[in-house]
Amino acid sequence: MTDDLSHLLNHLGEDRAHGFDAVVPPVVQSGNFAYPTVAAMRAVVQQEFERPLYTRGFNPTVAIVRRKLAALEHAEDALLFSSGSAAIAAAVIAFTKAGDHVVCVHKPYSWTKKLLSELLVRFGVETTYVDGTEAENFRRACRPNTTFFITESPNSLTFELQDLAAVAAIARERGIVTLCDNSFNSPLFQNPIDLGIDLVAHSGTKYLNGHSDVVCGVLAGSAAHMRQVMAREFMTLGAAPSPHDAWLLMRGLRTLELRVHRSADSAERVARFLEAHPKVRRVHWPGLASHPQHALARRQMRRCAGLMTIELDASDEAAVERFCDSLRRFLIAVSWGGYESLQWPVCALKGPSGYYTDLPFTLVRLYIGLEDPDLLIADLQNALARM
Repeated sequence: MTDDLSHLLNHLGEDRAHGFDAVVPPVVQSGNFAYPTVAAMRAVVQQEFERPLYTRGFNPTVAIVRRKLAALEHAEDALLFSSGSAAIAAAVIAFTKAGDHVVCVHKPYSWTKKLLSELLVRFGVETTYVDGTEAENFRRACRPNTTFFITESPNSLTFELQDLAAVAAIARERGIVTLCDNSFNSPLFQNPIDLGIDLVAHSGTKYLNGHSDVVCGVLAGSAAHMRQVMAREFMTLGAAPSPHDAWLLMRGLRTLELRVHRSADSAERVARFLEAHPKVRRVHWPGLASHPQHALARRQMRRCAGLMTIELDASDEAAVERFCDSLRRFLIAVSWGGYESLQWPVCALKGPSGYYTDLPFTLVRLYIGLEDPDLLIADLQNALARM
């Protein structure tokens, strides 16, 4: 990658003169900050978003990470939240009010859908879900009171993409604010702001942290948009991360470039192996030429990241469970983006009254971690043989 990226990940925002000349910036693990005089505090109160007064608003450790995240997403500013869900919630609430209408891609992250369908609807905000594979569906769903578009390209289970530039153009015609959940790609593989999107959200828990030991979220955009969110929703809802979590995220960013490319390299090998296997009906991964939106993926993404879903050729749940339980190198867990390979089977979404989803039980999502891809392929081959 470029020298600029190397500098950004390893040095940007790190003034060592403010950290006792330590090579690694210290964790400023303090809830509040004291000043010697009333006049000194009065000056800080007027600049609460830029100077340390109370850690919810500004913290020196968090500030370093915010600067790096904004630069990664080609944004003017970024906010760090205690989770990705908090970042998305703050963004939607900031740009909607009672009586407004939202258009959202039809298979968003489950907690994004809960926010829209179970929470905001109680306060008079309606949502229409559309098939995002056709940008014109966003236009068709618009009403006079539509104020916000939500995209997730690709989504994190069936990996459907949206043409972000086309969706952004439709929104600009109507003065609609746009958001893209970019967690699948990381900022290294896709930058929605460059395609005209206003706001970019991340689950920082995933690739940005990369070590499976932090839950956090990111929202990036223009300085004006970030100031609006910070002054109201961020400060009022209080979903701020701890300084230690911010420091851990900064540590993860050091190796972001190495990790995401390693995962993507291995994912390509695994996807091609699975696509050729007779017990796999389909591999949902935009990096394969067989993906129906492969051309769009090549146009708006630099690479395809290490998350995919396979559809097993299984007639019953027992066969799917045998496959999953036979895997030794893929932990059964949610999330992705860490060092470890993971599997998340749809057949786990079953309660006493049936499935919680209308997705087929034959789907298993795989995250390709940093292990040797030959070991992962051998593990998959063994598990498929046991179906």
